[in-house]
Amino acid sequence: MEVWLYSLGSVAIISIVSLVGIVTLSIRIDKLRKILIYMISFSAGALLGGAFLHLLPHAVAEHGFGLNISIYLLIGIGTMFVVEKVIHWRHCHLPTTDDHPHPFALMNLFGDGVHNFIDGLVIGAAYLVDINVGIATTIAVVLHEIPQEIGDFGVLIAGGFSKTKALLLNFATALTAVLGVVVALLIGTYVEGLTVFLIPFAAGNFIYIASADLIPEMHKTVKISRSLVQFLFFALGIGIMFLVMLTEDGHGHNHENDHVDETSHVVEEGAH
Repeated sequence: MEVWLYSLGSVAIISIVSLVGIVTLSIRIDKLRKILIYMISFSAGALLGGAFLHLLPHAVAEHGFGLNISIYLLIGIGTMFVVEKVIHWRHCHLPTTDDHPHPFALMNLFGDGVHNFIDGLVIGAAYLVDINVGIATTIAVVLHEIPQEIGDFGVLIAGGFSKTKALLLNFATALTAVLGVVVALLIGTYVEGLTVFLIPFAAGNFIYIASADLIPEMHKTVKISRSLVQFLFFALGIGIMFLVMLTEDGHGHNHENDHVDETSHVVEEGAH
């Protein structure tokens, strides 16, 4: 029950994040771009930190570093590549009108829905492994979702949707994360070893998004002063995940001590 509450709470937060586009309406586009580039840097660091400091170490600790872990990781990277291809597949050269929203906006909605469903699967799987891994994964996803949702909102506006419709559609696609969590938790309860696949798969998702989507965006800024600030935000994203890992290790250490105390108590009782 605790896993269900945490998982559904996490995707509820992610769904609410999809409404972040409304905040951008009052911000000038040039200011928004300056803010976004640092958010993207922070998000890239958090995703890589989530993959390499949380997901992969847990997968390896539980199941060893076999060829299967590498294959599932590559499947995660390949899946996100296909989702991205779907988003960028079609372009339309007809003028945008209310009756003719651009297909790229519709494809973006479809891709975003698939992406959020995968996020839900990932979060559900992470909570099945451990509550702390679930929390760390949720933080990484939320930090990535903020700049992504702002971008998606912009795509929908450019595609001919009204601001209200764009917000509602963005929120609707975000709700597919709830479906992803429910599927992961239901299947995970009945299918043994689901997390063996889903955790490295999730790490592959995170590595792809950070490396293929976010880092190339960071390279578009070439000014040295901004690049240094970018790197600081990138390092901060990794640092946040490192701090979460330390608190997680702290909990693990406490549980270990509790177990030792319990064993000692049983031995003492036996002696008496």
